[in-house]
Amino acid sequence: MVTIIAAILLFYQMKKGASKDPSEQSGASPEEAAQLKKLGKRIKQLRLSKGYSSYEYFAYDHDISRAQFGRYEQGQDLRFSSLVRVVRAFDMTLAEFFSEGFDL
Repeated sequence: MVTIIAAILLFYQMKKGASKDPSEQSGASPEEAAQLKKLGKRIKQLRLSKGYSSYEYFAYDHDISRAQFGRYEQGQDLRFSSLVRVVRAFDMTLAEFFSEGFDL
């Protein structure tokens, strides 16, 4: 079982060194880029499991910027507060979110 502390630490490990500007994402190490891709894949998987074929509809229904949500699913960098908002939209805890698809 993933604890909230482990989930937060994993998030910050993924973020460490990643650029705030998506166009500079290539500055991230291959490991960091891979972790961000896992994050995006998990977000997309959960959206699809909630019955939303379109990320735009999910974002609209949960008051999240559609453009930003699309970038999150692509594995681009995001702030911790944004991740919390997305996880809440899935009616999950951070521990539940990180319980699948991530090595802890």
